[in-house]
Amino acid sequence: MESSDPSSAAVSKTQEISVPPVEGVAGGGTSYGWVDGGLQGSHLGSSVIDPTKVHSADLLHVWSMPSTANVSQQEAPRPLEHVNLLAARNERESLQIALRPKVSWASSGIAGPVQIQCTDLCSSSGGRLVVGQSITLRRVVPILGVPDALVPIDPSSPQINLLPGETTAVWVSLNVPCGQEPGLYEGEICITAMRTDSDSKADSLPKSERYQLYKELKTCLGITESRDHSPSEEMILRLSSTSTTLRRMLVLPAFQDCHENNGLGDMMDEDVMNNVAVRVKLSLTVWDFTLPLTPSLPAVFGISETVIEDRFCLEHGTKGWYDALDHHFRWLLQYRISPFFCRWGDSMRILAYTCPWPADHPKANEYYSDPRLAAYAVPYAPILSCTDAAKNSLRREVEILKTEAHWSKAYFYLWDEPLNMEQYEVIRNISNELRTYTPDVQVVLNWLLLRLRLLRKFQMFYVRIHKSFALGLKNHFHHLFFFLYSEWVLGTREDLVKDIIAELRPDLGEEWWTYVCMGPSDPQPNWHLGMRGTQHRAVMWRAWKEGGTGFLYWGTNCYEKAMIPSAEICFRRGLPPGDGVLFYPGEVFSSSKEPVASLRIERILSGMQDIEYLNLYSSKHGREEALALLEKTGAYLGPDRYAHDHGPVDVMRGEVYRTCRS
Repeated sequence: MESSDPSSAAVSKTQEISVPPVEGVAGGGTSYGWVDGGLQGSHLGSSVIDPTKVHSADLLHVWSMPSTANVSQQEAPRPLEHVNLLAARNERESLQIALRPKVSWASSGIAGPVQIQCTDLCSSSGGRLVVGQSITLRRVVPILGVPDALVPIDPSSPQINLLPGETTAVWVSLNVPCGQEPGLYEGEICITAMRTDSDSKADSLPKSERYQLYKELKTCLGITESRDHSPSEEMILRLSSTSTTLRRMLVLPAFQDCHENNGLGDMMDEDVMNNVAVRVKLSLTVWDFTLPLTPSLPAVFGISETVIEDRFCLEHGTKGWYDALDHHFRWLLQYRISPFFCRWGDSMRILAYTCPWPADHPKANEYYSDPRLAAYAVPYAPILSCTDAAKNSLRREVEILKTEAHWSKAYFYLWDEPLNMEQYEVIRNISNELRTYTPDVQVVLNWLLLRLRLLRKFQMFYVRIHKSFALGLKNHFHHLFFFLYSEWVLGTREDLVKDIIAELRPDLGEEWWTYVCMGPSDPQPNWHLGMRGTQHRAVMWRAWKEGGTGFLYWGTNCYEKAMIPSAEICFRRGLPPGDGVLFYPGEVFSSSKEPVASLRIERILSGMQDIEYLNLYSSKHGREEALALLEKTGAYLGPDRYAHDHGPVDVMRGEVYRTCRS
């Protein structure tokens, strides 16, 4: 639980490198003036500032913000407070550290560099959360001027540059392992203003001393170079000569300050840094509840294989192609997401599959048996090419998979938003075919669409028509189905949800899933760029309250076509910014090939974790009480009535902790 006051401020942040290209927009805003008054009224005066001799609190503001805050470049400073967080085992909890310079201490056009270091978090019983393993730091980088990309900070060089008059945010994630001992873990984050490289070079050795050091080191090298069959007496003489040379080097003027401090020069430098650092106290309560490895709500998210092929110049079916898909699959699992790869055909036909390898490949069982995977898509190859070979491949795939214990997680996703009876009839025929292979086949069927792009005032009229059509169509199918409904069409009509649920036949295996895509728009929950943090997180609150048993999202990497990994990031035309994009290629920001997460996917993870909290509360007190908890804390009351700041989120989670801990 975070003690710092949350914010729903608009957008943006800065970083130490130039902002990555995004649709031709620099994405960093313009910073409207040097708002903190520069050196006026400062006791530091107007001379060049040496940050090693001034406390960093005199050079920059530091404060904490919750993970649901969009920290803009113009975010005003707040008091620095002790941060308190709560997390279960197998949970990730995050916070943000905001930084804003008061003055400039660099001469290169930036306000100055800062170093950000976090200690391990330790408990009184010896438990430890280790930096780099359980604790990670990432820069918040703006996309289209909105804070979104989370670029990893190199642990070996944890520095970022601050710009004059702009607020920068650092995203801190605490990952609690499944076996972590419960208790209170404490540590701190230290922020220290640093010299720039150019300033450091000004203090480098003069040429005469560098030349002398070079000569002495070369002499040592010549003396110590091995000579075959050297007598022991000669070896002793050479070592003695080396020792004499090294002693001459130690008394050079460059090492004078080290000599005066008994050789503790490096330690003294570290002490100086610690003495001038701003310290953020951090406490994490790990409680004796473990989030299940398998998410309670299957959340299936698409990855476009064609985007990967184009951007990374990979030929379908090559080793590089398999490696790239495998890397994306495993990376997304950490977000409690069940990924599927997809290739689109005509009329919104879709080839969806979770594992790129056939069912008889050793990798297939590894994929499908992974406990983090809640559901997997079985490829229906004939959807794009209805050949005998494709049909035979499908039959072999099903014959192998249906004998496995993980078959209960399998589904087929054949068509995205079918529009007419002809398309529904095709789906029905395919379903009949699949039932000849196995009677318990599950097919995802999404209906109740808003593909007509209706004006808002006509929406509910068409919803009633589509609802009658859909319920009639459901009787046309005598199979087991996951019926998929658009939250866009449902709007704020929670009574429609009750009508839909009343028509379902759980005894026949019928389930209802929901999804978001282009809509709904503000103020309803969705994952568009620039929405509030709680609005992103509330997508999963809504799914849980409405009683959905699964969730689908069409794409996570669906940028406009590009032919090199580091190419400009362009959202697809005609879609709201961020729609279909939840992470970015690492190559856009650095030489790293690791995908770069968005703030939005981190908030999806938080929402998925909240579902486990609500399920735990339901198991102890009943679902009605859990629904009441959402409402009485003010976290979520309905699609247009949910918390706009972070406080109610902490209250809700804290109540689950208080009443459900063993």
